Amino acid sequence: MPHEESFTTDPRAPDPRGGVTGRAVAISVVIILLSVPAIFYGEVVWPKLVAWGWLGAGWSSGTPASWPLAVLFLLGAAGALPVLRRFALKRRELLTVYAVVLVATPVLGAGVLFFVLSSVVSYYYYAHALTNWAVFLPLIPTWFGPSSQSAVEGYFVGRAAVPWGEWAPSLAAWSSFIICLFTARACLLALVQKQWIRRERLTVPLAEIPLEMVEESGRAGTGRLPRHALFWLGLIIAGFLGFQSELSIRLPSVPSLPMSVVIMQRQVVGPLSVLGHFELPLRPWLLALAYLMPTQLSFSVWFFWLAKTAMAMLAIVFGASPYPVDEWWRHEFPAPFDQSTGALLVLSVWLLWRARSHLARAVRIAFSWRPSGSDADEPISYRWAFAGLLVCSVWMAAFLVLAGCRPIFSLLYVALLVGIAFSYTRICAETAFDPTIWFLHGVLPTVTGTRGLRPREIIALKTTGGWAHSPFPRQVISACSMNALTSFKIGDAAGVPLRRLTRLLFLGFLIALGAGMAYALHALYRIGFNSTLVGITDLFPGWHFIMAGNEIFDSLTNPQDPEWYGVLWWGVGALIFVFIAVMRLQFFWWPFHPVGYVLGLGLMAGEGIGGLPFVVAWLAKALVLRYGGLRLYRRTLPIVIGLIVGDVLNRSLWDIVSLVTHGRW
Repeated sequence: MPHEESFTTDPRAPDPRGGVTGRAVAISVVIILLSVPAIFYGEVVWPKLVAWGWLGAGWSSGTPASWPLAVLFLLGAAGALPVLRRFALKRRELLTVYAVVLVATPVLGAGVLFFVLSSVVSYYYYAHALTNWAVFLPLIPTWFGPSSQSAVEGYFVGRAAVPWGEWAPSLAAWSSFIICLFTARACLLALVQKQWIRRERLTVPLAEIPLEMVEESGRAGTGRLPRHALFWLGLIIAGFLGFQSELSIRLPSVPSLPMSVVIMQRQVVGPLSVLGHFELPLRPWLLALAYLMPTQLSFSVWFFWLAKTAMAMLAIVFGASPYPVDEWWRHEFPAPFDQSTGALLVLSVWLLWRARSHLARAVRIAFSWRPSGSDADEPISYRWAFAGLLVCSVWMAAFLVLAGCRPIFSLLYVALLVGIAFSYTRICAETAFDPTIWFLHGVLPTVTGTRGLRPREIIALKTTGGWAHSPFPRQVISACSMNALTSFKIGDAAGVPLRRLTRLLFLGFLIALGAGMAYALHALYRIGFNSTLVGITDLFPGWHFIMAGNEIFDSLTNPQDPEWYGVLWWGVGALIFVFIAVMRLQFFWWPFHPVGYVLGLGLMAGEGIGGLPFVVAWLAKALVLRYGGLRLYRRTLPIVIGLIVGDVLNRSLWDIVSLVTHGRW
């Protein structure tokens, strides 16, 4: 059923402004500026901690992002108040504001700006105690970050004025890199978005949530929250379960409701050790998002997760060390993360090959002497999209060359930064999930070994390793590409002019970047890095800065050879991916989806995202489609969207409570 998850789009042609009105722009900018201090204190200074010290998805990153959906809900609810009804935003305006907040605010969080600002100064600060770091400190380019004792001590201890003069070169350099990274990825997506959205009819579940969440009333197209009782039922159920669970954590006297079913405790010996702490998560948003996926995809995810687990069990039977499969980083059978890496690498090439006819047409239009205007409905004109992709990629490569990297290394690294984001965006567009942990900074050293890299190339890899290719990729991928495609889908479905929307997305991103950097520096020099909760070095991301410095030192003093077994498993993953993709194109009956292969191998049971939620969602949706068809499926959407929104609103509520109580709650 290739079109079973398609949206109900607005058939009316968009008006000249659509939702990109003056008040939508003003509201978007105000929300971004208010989000700057809120997200900084909410994610960096007083974040809500979860298991093993990680900060969770954050306010505006992750799938789904809680803060943008909370903003959309509050604006829709405000428009329903009698006193504000005459000022209520139209549906397209609400979706425009949502799209801008979705794209702009992820850059503000601990996963991007905090890493950018803290990486280099942390080398100089921790070198006071880790004296062996003196080996590489002179190799760090002076414009990477301030190195004077007053600037470094003030950043970590606080109670100091910002030395803007020392920070200016590094702020200009890193801002240009971030802007180019965002622009290059957005331009590439602009070139293929029509192929993906209109021709291949991608579902983009993350776009379906706001589109279903805001209805259009008969009064001048005013946006309103759904009146469907099932939506509110789902919202209340998810909100109550989430609230009760969070409250019981803070007040042990409050009884907690089970949010998971423990199937088996973690085993330390034998084949069953691959399952780790095996449980079925009952979190509403997780099950609801899996339900929104196409059935072929959800089936493929849990099938390949099961296959990965079975292969790991087989490896232990034949002598491998017992280890949970979600922590199986070794380059030995079944090497799930190496297979996932190979599939991710070839996925970018496969996507470009699939879109070759569309891209060839884009090239003809872009480089024709007489513009035909046939790309007027694109987010960016083809000519500017190609130019932006080229110029920004060249500047990022030049940035690395100026930092002491070889041109070939710089070009390969930029290609990885753009190409892997391309793959991730496609995965999220089809599934709303991503392979949870993946280390891009290990790709080049696996092929060349650290022995084959220059010292400054190692420094560049590790310095950008916490954000440009974060081990939690949803952070920077959210900020620099994935949410842009979601916004394009929302604009296309709701009739918002994409060209005007894209300009506003860029404006919002630039405002968030500039205001976020200025505010973060001002706040950190006032309160000090060491006074923030994420600055505690035994928690992530605080420990990352010490780990990165130690890895640089180890790479320089103990260089390693290439890891050819890892490369071999990349090839296995790439070949399996291509085989599944070709079979899916050739045979209608073929049950497996190549994206399901990537996601199934990369799922982390340790984060509570094993294959079982996809089994439940696949079975539920298959039964609905089998016995009720598309009509019944559409009738179930309100409660599914309500479950997601209720869970998201609960998360936002506790984020705000944690912010107001300075992290005590």
